[in-house]
Amino acid sequence: MPTSTSFAALSGHEFMNLTTYRKSGEAMVTPVWFAQDGDTLYVMTSKDAGKVKRIRNTARVQIGPSDRSGKPLGPVELAQGRVLAGQEAKKADELLSKKYGLMKKMFDLAGSLRGGRDFLAITQAPEVQE
Repeated sequence: MPTSTSFAALSGHEFMNLTTYRKSGEAMVTPVWFAQDGDTLYVMTSKDAGKVKRIRNTARVQIGPSDRSGKPLGPVELAQGRVLAGQEAKKADELLSKKYGLMKKMFDLAGSLRGGRDFLAITQAPEVQE
């Protein structure tokens, strides 16, 4: 899987904190699995997850390496997120399956019992224009 200097702080990590924002501006931090392909990070989540609703409301997110419980392990970086569909979602599913193997298969089974899953793409935030 090709990697780049984008999101370099995540290199070698299994988890990252994904921070999404409520309409009120309140930050919601969730540790998630991720797979990287080039300049894009892919994340799997349940269809009814709050982070899916929040990303649909505002694409602004923050990411940073963490442990499985969400303890930060490095710097935080601004990024943008979007919900995937079709072939992009299939690609995300394949990349995450390759990285997490049997553990992902168990989450797939649990997800299918709970109503399905969504996939997110996280890319670098556009530079702020002043």
